[in-house]
Amino acid sequence: MVKVSEIAPDVYRISVFVKDINLQFNHFLIKDDEPMLYHAGLRLLFPVVSEAVSKIIPVSQIKWIGFSHFEVDECGALNEWLQVAPNAKAVCSDLGVMVNMHDYAIRPAQPMAGGDVLKTGKYSYRFIRTPHLPHGWDAGVMFEETNKTLLCSDLFHQNGDVIDITDKDILGAHKKSMLEYEKGPLMEYTPYTHNTPGLLGQLADLQPKTLATMHGSSFYGDCRKALTDLNLVMKEVSNGNER
Repeated sequence: MVKVSEIAPDVYRISVFVKDINLQFNHFLIKDDEPMLYHAGLRLLFPVVSEAVSKIIPVSQIKWIGFSHFEVDECGALNEWLQVAPNAKAVCSDLGVMVNMHDYAIRPAQPMAGGDVLKTGKYSYRFIRTPHLPHGWDAGVMFEETNKTLLCSDLFHQNGDVIDITDKDILGAHKKSMLEYEKGPLMEYTPYTHNTPGLLGQLADLQPKTLATMHGSSFYGDCRKALTDLNLVMKEVSNGNER
């Protein structure tokens, strides 16, 4: 089942719950002069996600397809989107373009260095490099500077079919989900490194108003505190052991 909601001005959360793994996959469509889809999603979900997008804008109008890191739920359906949106380009870290997109994407991708800004019309997205946060050497996040929405990928991952957006605690659900993963094959899902505190502090200093999460509820409470406290939760789940 696909659920669509506007979680911030012009930011539409398109959520697909996969019952077999008890997990939501969230994609964010931002309406602007140059519309952006953040998270291309899994190839198997492309038909339902593209149908949902088509009810908001024609899919052919998508200009940018963003994602944090090279992983199937982030960019698995990238080439399917590029085929239906002839003017679209992938946008990700410069490292991601170098090591993945040159070979994977059917068209050249837009590389982003740390601090680079992508303007889509009335909105501007600042790219922040976050290697190994949440995963991957190539990882990064995008921050919309007008309404202060942080597209934060797998940070604050929550299992279950949860509500679209909340101002209640999401760290408790995140910690529970991560502890469940530590007992199974997905252990070390999010590594805790010597860079983690500084990277989360950098994101907290942006003082976002909304956290757009890949898995689970988005958040519009005290985002700065949530990001600061996330460091403590991640350290606790990792038992204080840096990878």
